Amino acid sequence: MRWFEIKNIAEIDTPALLIYQERAKQNIEKMIESVDSIEQLRPHVKTHKLLEITEMMMRAGIKKFKCATIAEAQMLGLAQVKDALIAFPVIGPKIKRLQALKQQYPETKFACLIDNIEVAKQLSDCFLEDLLDVYIDVNVGMNRTGVSVEGALNLYSNCLNLKGIHVIGLHAYDGHIHDTDVMERKRKADKVFQLISFVQLEIEKFAEKKLKIVVGGTPTFSLHALAHHDVEVSPGTFIFWDAGYKDMMPDFNFLWAGIVATRIISILNKTTLCLDLGHKSIAAETPLPRINFLNNEEIIPISQSEEHLVIQVKNTDKYTIGEVWYGVPMHICPTVALYNEVKVVQENLATDTWKVIARDKKINI
Repeated sequence: MRWFEIKNIAEIDTPALLIYQERAKQNIEKMIESVDSIEQLRPHVKTHKLLEITEMMMRAGIKKFKCATIAEAQMLGLAQVKDALIAFPVIGPKIKRLQALKQQYPETKFACLIDNIEVAKQLSDCFLEDLLDVYIDVNVGMNRTGVSVEGALNLYSNCLNLKGIHVIGLHAYDGHIHDTDVMERKRKADKVFQLISFVQLEIEKFAEKKLKIVVGGTPTFSLHALAHHDVEVSPGTFIFWDAGYKDMMPDFNFLWAGIVATRIISILNKTTLCLDLGHKSIAAETPLPRINFLNNEEIIPISQSEEHLVIQVKNTDKYTIGEVWYGVPMHICPTVALYNEVKVVQENLATDTWKVIARDKKINI
């Protein structure tokens, strides 16, 4: 039996997301081995959104985490992590939700990002009685949020008079770097670090205070960590890995730990069949193919709709209705968010079910 096959698959309805617990544990160990110190690690929980995976990382000695939503932050509060950074603009109703988080989970130190003075003032006004730590988000090339490198010092100086927030660090996400060539990836990562360290030095000269730096995602985390010992890095996809990163980053040795199981539901003719794997069950932001099937390499995806994936094969005579196929998503992060629960696999048996507690925008705060 191959590593991904499930002995009790007959008991599992499809499509299903299978999490291979031992492989995920090995990925955590590989991540830790990729940095100089475990204190450098602030893994992003956006990929897994699971309380149980968070607890696995905590048992491995990881104390700091990054997230993108208030629900993910609440999951970290439920896990009683020591340090949780919301790496997303906290505006509007999210501010009151963050207030509620700080009140309900006092054992967790919550922080968020700022990239403009208007939001900084709003946060300060709301946290006058419960000081909020913030990181200045600096745009280093991703071009979606973040103050410019040139404007960072001005933002910092304008925040000094705000009594409800405390600027403790700088945040720089370099998700635009995904080169297969390691040296080119390193060259671009070094350029990013030059930008964020320039901001750090400017602020240090101005305020005689050295802000901590949080930088990097999965493609660059080890490059930053090994070159700069006092930074924090935030890999996310490493925990389950996926087919997209496997193709793009062959230098990493992370294991596939998140697999989608699907069944043949119809055989149309001699060369065409259909699976119960629509784009409601697999991340659909990339062109077809959106999944790499492990037990069938001759397929060509023809079309996909909400609940169906139509496949072309050489000869459908070898297939049967109800046959199970296993595949690795091209992009695991948004795939996880499509499932209410995952099946946990150990030694080729699905032994447990975990709720994807942070997939929704809200748990109860």
